[in-house]
Amino acid sequence: MKITSSPYLFIASMDVDPDREMLFNEIYDQEHVPSLAMVKGVLGVGRYERIDLTMALQGRLQQVEQTQPKYHAVYELASPDVVQSDAWSVAVEAGRWPKAVRPFTTNRQHILMKRIGG
Repeated sequence: MKITSSPYLFIASMDVDPDREMLFNEIYDQEHVPSLAMVKGVLGVGRYERIDLTMALQGRLQQVEQTQPKYHAVYELASPDVVQSDAWSVAVEAGRWPKAVRPFTTNRQHILMKRIGG
């Protein structure tokens, strides 16, 4: 099993207006992620879509209520300073993202995590 060894993860999560979903995914994949991936200290990027979750808990299968946003981008970082850098600031505002996508996102959440243990 491969588990990231990056010392930090930054996760940006959000929902998007359904009528903008196709454009959201196009711009995220073709512009936003490539722009941020070029920032020094970004070691990797992956995008994820939340799906329904049924799991074994207390000896039976249970549906887990989903309250998190639908879309998540996970950035592997060398340092927490990456998201404070001038390069990140420029990259996050590049392309069509600020005007064609950001205004149509909701439930935005950001989290920065430091790897602990093995």
